[in-house]
Amino acid sequence: MLLRHTTADVMERSALTINPAKTCQPIGALYAALGVHNCLPHSHGSQGCCAYHRSTLTRHYKEPVMAGSSSFTEGSAVFGGQANLLQAITNMFAMYNPDIIAVHTTCLSETIGDDLVQIISKAREEGKVPPGKHVIHANTPSYIGSHVTGFSNMVKGIVTYLAENSGRKRNQVNIIPGWVEPSDMREVRRLSRAMGVNCNIFPDTSDVMDAPQTGRHEFYPRGGAPIEEIRHSGDSRSTLALGPTASEAAALKLEEKCEVRSEVLELPIGLVATDRFINALRHRSGIRVPGFITDERGRLVDMIADMHQYFYRKRVALFGDPDQLVSLTEFLVTLDMRPVYIVTGTPGKRFETRIREALGDSVPEAQIRQGPQADMFLLHQMIKKEGVDLLIGNTYGKYIARDEDIPFVRFGFPILDRVGHSYFPTVAYMGAMRLAEKILSAVMDRQDRNAPEESFELTM
Repeated sequence: MLLRHTTADVMERSALTINPAKTCQPIGALYAALGVHNCLPHSHGSQGCCAYHRSTLTRHYKEPVMAGSSSFTEGSAVFGGQANLLQAITNMFAMYNPDIIAVHTTCLSETIGDDLVQIISKAREEGKVPPGKHVIHANTPSYIGSHVTGFSNMVKGIVTYLAENSGRKRNQVNIIPGWVEPSDMREVRRLSRAMGVNCNIFPDTSDVMDAPQTGRHEFYPRGGAPIEEIRHSGDSRSTLALGPTASEAAALKLEEKCEVRSEVLELPIGLVATDRFINALRHRSGIRVPGFITDERGRLVDMIADMHQYFYRKRVALFGDPDQLVSLTEFLVTLDMRPVYIVTGTPGKRFETRIREALGDSVPEAQIRQGPQADMFLLHQMIKKEGVDLLIGNTYGKYIARDEDIPFVRFGFPILDRVGHSYFPTVAYMGAMRLAEKILSAVMDRQDRNAPEESFELTM
């Protein structure tokens, strides 16, 4: 009943977005800031904006999310928010004692034109930033970009303010993990250390957005990348940036500022993308791939071979963030599935080219859409025109899945109606096994449900 008014006739739109396949920049900036140890994010705008950013992350991660707000009133909206931010910086250091405050802008402060570089400099000059403490910022207006570009802008801001080149090289590799779950960041660290790579991962939301329950509230959980380690990123031998949309800008800034050479890879989701990541680590460590990692790969390949008949030529529609969609598309092709509709609301360069490279020649009919009008309404129209066997995306896809009676796998951000996504990785070989199992379960559940009585078998 919810979306059955959607028509199958796709009409081009130039100034209207219906149910966007993204959310706003400050949410991504806030998530990136939480990946720095003892950091208090700050929303330079109204209390309502901050409440929305916090609640979206809380509903996805099922964790409390702390952030300050400049609490704009009508006066701030007219005359600017400098006085509010200066007072907020004073209050936050006095009351909450963070090591670093990470300020992100909102629609309102960007429209006014507040100069955060000048305001932060004034705060330092007036002694509002205690010795040894830091204030950084990122410009993240909500009316352009998406949560992924907001994440990218904040990580770039982290590098801009904190990274230094002391002239003494360290035997370490920076890894910028991109927008992934805390469990994915933990898995990236596990594999890097197993490969003998001394890795410096930032931002790192593991043990922040999936902190263990200890029975008492900790305002600053033990996780997050230490500021000192981020500072030393300028002395690293190289940088691995995972996901061009989320991580490339920071890697290039680090290269420009500290002359740390960088390599940009797709997110290690699926078999082939993980192979590339492991190979990059192997080149940096100079050691052979440990046997247990080879075994993990072998188990994934065995699983794919065992269940290939259920994956084969299933038509898939998927939506979400560009970096995740590229690697996910490549993995679906590895499973011999057919990604036919691929939609992202996040703007950026080379998305269609990257998807076409991931598809190869396997799905020439695939329709790829990006930008403000690449929304959930368009995706629904595509599906109505010619159906699919599976839908993959965040929680908002459940309405389409229900109305079109399609098996649905929740993947990406935000997932608001299920738990577990932040605790179990989907990157690397173990993550790919979990993702394949979720896809397989959705497809086989449908086969069971639709089977006539005489064909309903114990073993499929």
